[in-house]
Amino acid sequence: MLPNEINSRKLFATPFSREYWRLAAGEFRKQRVLIFAALMIALRVALKPLGIPIAADLRVNVAFFINAYGAMVFGPVVAIVAAAVSDTLGCILFPTGVYFFPFIFIEIAGSLCFALFLYRAQVTAKRVILSRFCIDFLVNIVLNTPVMWLYYRMVMGKSYAIFDLVRIVKNLAMFPIESVLLILFLRMVIPPTQKLGYVYGDADGLRFTKKNVLLMAALVAIGAAAVAGYAVNSYNTTSLSAGYSADERLARNVEMGEWAIAESADLSPEDTVAVIESAYRRVGEPELVYTVALYRLDAGAFEAKAAEDENYTLDTLRGYSRSKAAADEALIRVATATAIADKKTGEHISMEIEFE
Repeated sequence: MLPNEINSRKLFATPFSREYWRLAAGEFRKQRVLIFAALMIALRVALKPLGIPIAADLRVNVAFFINAYGAMVFGPVVAIVAAAVSDTLGCILFPTGVYFFPFIFIEIAGSLCFALFLYRAQVTAKRVILSRFCIDFLVNIVLNTPVMWLYYRMVMGKSYAIFDLVRIVKNLAMFPIESVLLILFLRMVIPPTQKLGYVYGDADGLRFTKKNVLLMAALVAIGAAAVAGYAVNSYNTTSLSAGYSADERLARNVEMGEWAIAESADLSPEDTVAVIESAYRRVGEPELVYTVALYRLDAGAFEAKAAEDENYTLDTLRGYSRSKAAADEALIRVATATAIADKKTGEHISMEIEFE
């Protein structure tokens, strides 16, 4: 190793220092590092379609070993560029669908996590485990969700289930497996890489201990608890009405209108339109709580619009969502109802109507 090929052999406990980032940026000035990065990019692209089967629908992607290895050698700055290049080349050489640019940020985030934990550090089993958890949980579950939502919305024109239980369980299940395999892989590649002067720490810390096993178990528990908490919160705060089909919304609104008319003599069957604004259910509670907007039909405005559009009927109004009802001048809001029904049977329990 030539002295001018490296500025310092200093190791860092954390990446939170100016010198760390100065040295990371300096990797771009080293010819052999750039050659190594090009090799890692080529291997990463070539191996991306390959995987090691673990169980049904579970496999370890071989390319992640190369991703971790490269990030450990050339650091976060080069890793960002390498991830962007490998993602672009992978989409060109092995297309799996329509190219969607935001996916590049998933690749970059994964490489960055590895680099921040492994570059210019004394690589230990704990660091490897934490890096893999950050990728499986923060990148593959948290960051990937809004990107997938955008992809389905903008490219496929479909809705995306934000709480994708199968994908979440797969990532949490793969985390300890991938962590163990990566530790074993780095134990093999660090010694020869260290002799060549590409890394500055050794592999002595890559040994399994009870603490490492407990750490993996704790992280799996934390991830599962976070997912469970999100699931409960999503269940409690997501209105069922947002997922109604057109036919279901019409049927539900008509049901609520008939219920409200039966509860109040001030509402007329001829000119009352009910629109469900929200329908919430809570974990552990047997009731489903509806908030229903009650409107009076403006006959003049309704007839004028119906004359212009033959498809504009009373059922059109009864099939409205909250926003459409509020924007239609033929509907005049007169009251708000809070209705409670049995969550399982749909049986009506009570309704309170507050007139405006």
